[in-house]
Amino acid sequence: MAQTHQELPANSDPLQRILDNIHEFGLDQNLIELETRGYTTIPKVLSENQIRQAKDAIIARAEQTTKNTVDIDSETGEGYEGLTYLPYLLYDNEIFEEILLEPKPLALITYLLGESCLLSSLGCHFKGPGGAALPLHSDNGNGIPAPFLSVSQVANVNYALTPYSQEAGALALVPGSHKLARQPRPEEMMLGGESGNPHAEVMDLSPGDAVVWHGNTWHGSFARQIPGIRMNLAVYFNRQYIQTQERHGDSVPTEVLARHANNERFKVLLGGKQPYGWQKGGPDFTVMARNPRGLYD
Repeated sequence: MAQTHQELPANSDPLQRILDNIHEFGLDQNLIELETRGYTTIPKVLSENQIRQAKDAIIARAEQTTKNTVDIDSETGEGYEGLTYLPYLLYDNEIFEEILLEPKPLALITYLLGESCLLSSLGCHFKGPGGAALPLHSDNGNGIPAPFLSVSQVANVNYALTPYSQEAGALALVPGSHKLARQPRPEEMMLGGESGNPHAEVMDLSPGDAVVWHGNTWHGSFARQIPGIRMNLAVYFNRQYIQTQERHGDSVPTEVLARHANNERFKVLLGGKQPYGWQKGGPDFTVMARNPRGLYD
């Protein structure tokens, strides 16, 4: 049985344990794609019920935030034009806790970032017709200097909740760009039209599919050209020594921790073993004693 918790046998080989986990999930080809192309697609990760619950929760947040009614199929751009980012969704609905722990994408994220990696942010790129394309970029833009390390420092899982196509405002990625170890130059950033990067690949996805990519990989998204809303769930991770985009740690609601009391990995993802950030009282040595030993990090 694939191992998804943090309780690990003391004598296990860390890398082999991670590779075995990937093999048990049938992700060997995905791992090859991740190494060679910088990204990979895992089809049908989410069930129809998970997709529906996630969409309902995101629509509720969008309507609460903007005071505009959401029409997923017929939005013209009057209520929602272009891209609106909806952040910090994890605590809006239990479905997002469930998706965070989806074992197949998490197995590949663990390979990229280690068993002590953190959830950096969980939000939705909510896209109506119009607006501009999101230029190609690497997620290493948060202060990581070039040349980038070949070892991923951050990584992303993008879940399609509505159909993806170029005219629907799909995600785009540039295969092999993770090996360039830099951000794209201005002439390499554009999507669409005659000036668009010719190497960018459109991610034609069905709802429930997940794309996982290395933090160095160039990606962006096209402007939506047809009525309706494109919805995703972007689950962004980083290594344990990098500042997360969202605040979790001591901000995690008690009831959320109670639901996952027996899942050490969930607590680790939300900063439960981070030893730093102390004040006048000094460090908590019981937390510092839990620093990685025998883990794949």
